[in-house]
Amino acid sequence: MNERPLPLAPDYRNACVTHLVPALLEGTEEPEWIPAAVLESDSVVLVVLDGLGWNQLGPRKGIAPTLAAMEGGSITTVAPSTTAAALTSISTGRPPGEHGLLGYRMAVSDGVLNTLRWNTADGDARTRHDPTAIQPLDCFGSQRPPVVTWSAFANSGFTRAHLAGARLVGFKDREGFVDNVVDLIAASEPFVYAYWDGIDHTAHEFGLADRYDEELAKCDRMIANLLDRLPPGTAVMVTADHGQVHVGDSMIDLPAEVTTLLAGQSGEARFRWLHARPAAAADLAVAVREAFDAVAWVRTADEVVDAGWLGPVVAQAARDRLGDVAVVARDGVGFVDPAEVIPIRLIGRHGSLTPDEMLVPALGAVV
Repeated sequence: MNERPLPLAPDYRNACVTHLVPALLEGTEEPEWIPAAVLESDSVVLVVLDGLGWNQLGPRKGIAPTLAAMEGGSITTVAPSTTAAALTSISTGRPPGEHGLLGYRMAVSDGVLNTLRWNTADGDARTRHDPTAIQPLDCFGSQRPPVVTWSAFANSGFTRAHLAGARLVGFKDREGFVDNVVDLIAASEPFVYAYWDGIDHTAHEFGLADRYDEELAKCDRMIANLLDRLPPGTAVMVTADHGQVHVGDSMIDLPAEVTTLLAGQSGEARFRWLHARPAAAADLAVAVREAFDAVAWVRTADEVVDAGWLGPVVAQAARDRLGDVAVVARDGVGFVDPAEVIPIRLIGRHGSLTPDEMLVPALGAVV
């Protein structure tokens, strides 16, 4: 009998995305997995390539020669391995249990908040759920570095939650991304944060196939262009918020034995939080284990907290946003929430604690 793999928990004490900003911007840490030359540089660009998992990059080094030539290796992202939680952990340097942005769809007082769109079933939630109250921690150590990101993101609730206080420098295309970074370093900025989400969008819509390879190759050339244009002595550090798993049509509906005990769902397809009806939490945990133990890690909220998946500390506000039972996909499947409306069919997904989702690059080079 083959043993079932264990979840790959975030390495919050050492090699985790939470340590990047404290090391590169604040200088309060010197992780051994960040190249020494990067830590010694007078100016640093931290590039986050949304969705670029280490296990996806590994077999594709031939189409990403620039990234392949950089120094470093893999580190873990956070749990859940999803954009809202991980990008906020990068900017704050803190685990999700402390900053409280616990995933793509999160339980709040009046329903479920889509943290990327910052809306609920009642529409725009920016006035009903103040982003800086939902996520109250300082970003970038209370410093105000420039952040190069899409112009369209400037006024979003998620931007206000995870980039509060930063100086946003918008771009509209790949060329603008590179130009903005180069201009900021030329203006003597010591630290620039730059975000690109093309790999993530491509994997979601087209899976880990030809279109994914094309986007990865374009991103590799983008990093090469940066290294060619930045002045000598500038360091470039590349990381990501999560990897990807091919799911496609392998979506599982919850059986009646589970749904009859449910008050609702939150989270995402590969890290689904189930919220029990009153007095039904224990029965829900039993029913979910019976239904999904063969394909998922099933944990109660207390077990998730005690295992440290959300960090060594879980603030009460964050604890209140959890469901009663987490269904965390171990196989290449997702779990359906009928209330979750997505405009496109997602082929690639993420959120769980498999190596394909949890391991991300931490690669550096100095011009």
